[in-house]
Amino acid sequence: MARHNNLRDNAVLHKKHYNAATSPPNQDIDPADIDPAEIAPDDEDVDADIGDIGVDAGIDAGGEPAHLLRTVPAKLAGLRFDQALASMFPEHSRSRLQAWLRSGRVRLNDETTEAKRKVWGGESVSVAPEAAPADLAARAEAIDLEIVHEDKHLLVVNKAAGMVVHPGSGNWRGTMLNALLHHAPALQAVPRAGIVHRLDKETSGLLVVAKTLEAQTDLVRQLAARTVKREYLALVHGFAPAQGTVDAPVGRDPRERTRMAVVERGRPARTHYRALRRFAAATLLECSLDTGRTHQIRVHMQSIKHPLVGDPVYGLRHCKDASLQAFTRQALHAARLGLIHPGSGKAREWSAPVPADMAALLASLAGDERAA
Repeated sequence: MARHNNLRDNAVLHKKHYNAATSPPNQDIDPADIDPAEIAPDDEDVDADIGDIGVDAGIDAGGEPAHLLRTVPAKLAGLRFDQALASMFPEHSRSRLQAWLRSGRVRLNDETTEAKRKVWGGESVSVAPEAAPADLAARAEAIDLEIVHEDKHLLVVNKAAGMVVHPGSGNWRGTMLNALLHHAPALQAVPRAGIVHRLDKETSGLLVVAKTLEAQTDLVRQLAARTVKREYLALVHGFAPAQGTVDAPVGRDPRERTRMAVVERGRPARTHYRALRRFAAATLLECSLDTGRTHQIRVHMQSIKHPLVGDPVYGLRHCKDASLQAFTRQALHAARLGLIHPGSGKAREWSAPVPADMAALLASLAGDERAA
């Protein structure tokens, strides 16, 4: 079966796509390429924008955007002001800096100016970032989190099924973001509390969270370059093939806009899978992703007539097996996560076992296990 490159190969790929010494300080990223599978919007928040992660302003302790003051270095002499801004403020995207420049939030020598104006070194630059409403609304809440790893650059969370990742319509409290702000109050200064990708509310498993603007920007670029390794365990209905690849575009279902579907004009999406265990009426698959689209695994498995067990949107309404019928969330777990550490530049990988409910379901099926 075609699989992801190993993390050592990913490290080389990442350096090829983005090297701090040779790449532009903040190349713009197509939001379409950082819509990670199963991790884009939560079910209740299907229109949430993840494209600006890593570019919104940090918030100070008083709830206001932190004011930034810097001096144009001599090495930038002769550049347009917008080009100099991109070099001086690499923690923010070029598009966001240009928007702030147009709205008067960026000043050169205490004056508003045009993007095309040249700088000569020594000028003072002030930036008054504009915080997103969701960032201003976020509040810390004492909610338990399972932290798999933490250092000064990032932390890895094993998210429980039932937890919404980011506040949104109908879910402004009790989210992973609220829990993160309680666990690490300094994340208040990082957009979206450092969240760079998501899992659906009822999907469990591993998520990486950036603890600094620099780490967040780096991780978003890795997601855009598709060098982040993500492997899922999915229990699907039926006797699935031993291995295979679903290469089919995913987009909004034209008949029901709150759902996704395989559609001709959707975004390219590719999922690799292989069978780990077989049961009388279900197959446990390991799924890996070349792309990341909203509900990608769930949609792709439905498209090959093997929907996820328990999936309330794309699954079967009725099945003969009582154990499968009784499972009321999608049987999907983000089991393995690998990336290039933004601090050390080295490949790192973490894993998490399936949660208790999914483990119990597998145990109940073990009596009818077949050869994989």
